[in-house]
Amino acid sequence: MASEDSSEWVLEKIQIDSMDDLPIDDVIKPDSPGKLKRRTSSLKKRNNQVQGSDRRMGRMESGAKKGLMSLRFLDRTTTGKEEDAWRKIEKRFPENAVDGRLYKDKFGVCIGLGDSKEFAGELFEALGRRRNVETKDGITLQQLREFWEDMTNQDLDTRLHIFFDMCDKNGDGKLSEDEVKEVLVMSASANKLSKFKQHAPTYASLIMEELDPDQKGYIEMWQLETLLRGMVGTEEVKTSCKKTHTLARTMIPKEYRTPVSKFLSKNTEKFYDYWKRLWVLTLWLCINISLFTWKFNQYKHRDAFQVMGYCLCFAKAAAETVKFNMALILLPVCRRTLTKLRESFLGKVIPFDDNINFHKLIALAILIGTAIHILMHCSCNFVRLTSCPKNQFDSIFGPAFAFHQPSYLDLAGTTVGVTGILMLIIMLYSFTLATHSFRRNVVKLPWPFHHLAGFNSFWYAHHLLALVYVLLIIHGYFIYLTREWYKKTTWMYVAVPMLAYTSERILTLYDRNYKVDIIKAVIYTGNVLALYMSKPSGFKYRSGMYLFVKCPDISNFEWHPFSITSAPYDDYLSVHIRTLGDWTTELKNRFAKACEQSSKPGRGNLVRMETKAYTETPQEFPRIFVKGPYGAPAQNYKKYDILLLVGLGIGATPFISIIKDIVNNESRSVLTADDPFGGKNGPERAYFYWVTREQGSFDWFKGVMDDIAEYDRNQVIEMHNYLTSVYEEGDARSALIAMVQSLHHAKNGVDVVSESRIRTHFARPNWRKVFTNLTSAHPSTRIGVFYCGSPALTKPLMKLCQEFTMNSSTRFHFHKENF
Repeated sequence: MASEDSSEWVLEKIQIDSMDDLPIDDVIKPDSPGKLKRRTSSLKKRNNQVQGSDRRMGRMESGAKKGLMSLRFLDRTTTGKEEDAWRKIEKRFPENAVDGRLYKDKFGVCIGLGDSKEFAGELFEALGRRRNVETKDGITLQQLREFWEDMTNQDLDTRLHIFFDMCDKNGDGKLSEDEVKEVLVMSASANKLSKFKQHAPTYASLIMEELDPDQKGYIEMWQLETLLRGMVGTEEVKTSCKKTHTLARTMIPKEYRTPVSKFLSKNTEKFYDYWKRLWVLTLWLCINISLFTWKFNQYKHRDAFQVMGYCLCFAKAAAETVKFNMALILLPVCRRTLTKLRESFLGKVIPFDDNINFHKLIALAILIGTAIHILMHCSCNFVRLTSCPKNQFDSIFGPAFAFHQPSYLDLAGTTVGVTGILMLIIMLYSFTLATHSFRRNVVKLPWPFHHLAGFNSFWYAHHLLALVYVLLIIHGYFIYLTREWYKKTTWMYVAVPMLAYTSERILTLYDRNYKVDIIKAVIYTGNVLALYMSKPSGFKYRSGMYLFVKCPDISNFEWHPFSITSAPYDDYLSVHIRTLGDWTTELKNRFAKACEQSSKPGRGNLVRMETKAYTETPQEFPRIFVKGPYGAPAQNYKKYDILLLVGLGIGATPFISIIKDIVNNESRSVLTADDPFGGKNGPERAYFYWVTREQGSFDWFKGVMDDIAEYDRNQVIEMHNYLTSVYEEGDARSALIAMVQSLHHAKNGVDVVSESRIRTHFARPNWRKVFTNLTSAHPSTRIGVFYCGSPALTKPLMKLCQEFTMNSSTRFHFHKENF
């Protein structure tokens, strides 16, 4: 077998057990011999025809050729399904063709490259030149089929010819600097790289400098091919060093060989992951069921049961659970108390990270209990009460109603009825605005009601629930069937939680409420405002915590949570705020007025503050107050051996503080005793994956990325930046960008995409591959997986954590940030 196709195998674990006819479906098979066959590039024939070529660079017949086989003009999802894709193109052809002919401006839409119109146009012209087709008159369906066959041809040389023809528009076999620049501009447009597009002339000069050392003013096609091959070959050397297969993954462990043992093993692992949540939920459910059963049986033996029957039992039992849950729902939102409890022994047995989810679950239980209570009363109890015989009413209900049998409307107009209706209206209003669609402003309401959607509406509507508690106490005190005050238990349920919550709210108005000075404000592309503030005396926090920010110039009552992006040992506080709502937009606008356009280039260091648009004149800034810090899942990162930090877009903010803290500790040799919270010194290694769709996002934390490259001498941190707007490596639309990236980084040590010293990957990460590499590199370790970003990625990451925990000796613990 050829050397480039060989793999290194490490026997990690093997267990021999007696078994017969065990099918193994996942055994890794070697490449078929057909893949090892070499073909001489037809470009050699073309190169021999080029005149004036007095030097030749050797053709690389290594694994680079196999790497370049991935060069393609369509998305990877189309590979292997060309016929299915062609049938879709046939259906789109009549929609985009005019008089049976497809023109250049509709070519991209027809073949599925509608988001790369300029690239598709150049590809259309190159394919026309290749087929000697006059493309200005359009092409027929048959000609489109021929174009499609060229694009999807499995032969490497065919695809390389097409790619080179796109670059070499006049077909002379030479590329001038202007032609290189045009192709770079086209690639930058297709990949939404505005900064790269601005520097295209510089990068074109870089390519000419590399391939035209004799300053002939042009480069030849075979030279460009060699550079592409060399780039792929270099990358292959890097990846081949990491290419390790573990034989244990291809064998079936003993505990998974029978359905029963597999079921027990999987559920044991799930119990290990969820035991904290399970015992809390079990306790909560048991209390609700016990209260419901107790009250149900109690009213079965009351005289009123003779008239109202089981409707009364269900109404009263549901009301009992509502009272309990109305008391309990306040506790998960006592942030100040929870932050302290996280650090106590209770943090080991209670999942405080799930406080918001538990709060939502209790709210759902209140909604269900309220619905049962109202349904039983309105559809059954009230009807039977008003229609029962007068003598029976007087004997059972007479003292409660002064021996006057009420009508249905009379019952609705009593204190109990009015308070119940008011509570229902307020609760429905508050619960509706707390749903994801309203709170995140997903719902687009017409003009008179558009202010009902958004965080502000959710925040103010939630404060109306204070009135619900007052109405609940009144409602419970004036109930009909219970006359003794000590049996009216509503106030007993809610008194202590209300007092605790109110006390915390009052204390937080004065305690840990700081007026800070703005050191600097920075406005980045992507509508991100970075605030660098003075650090209040005694403000101690852990990396991963968050604080609340208030701007009295906008509102005296609104506090908004933001992750702290500075490290605990920095002498300043910083937050990065993305404008997603009315308040954040207004805050950014007010600081924008105080900022002036400037740029201060420089290398990153531990106290470096990135600048784009900034000002350092404190009297011009709006007033800012901060409150906190408060606990978050990421603050406990030090208890893990290895970290996997995953941030999407602005979701990187909780982890920036962690990364800076690790770099600071490594650089300054900070000992564990210096940690104000105590704990171990830190993880052995941290992997940070930052995925964003905008090139300008890298400006937010460019200084941090440079610090990692400069100060992380022990390579504790491994950072991976992913830009999803760029097509994945191997796509022809990003091929030249990858080439420039490789050349520029090798020469200057700076990435052309992020403009930092950390190289950027294209498209999205292969998360399964990430977990596979972690499992191979860190067997028998505890890996903390911390995620902050879109909910769409939460379940895939959680499932991967569970899968790899069950199938390997590595334990993955998943945590998601909640705000």
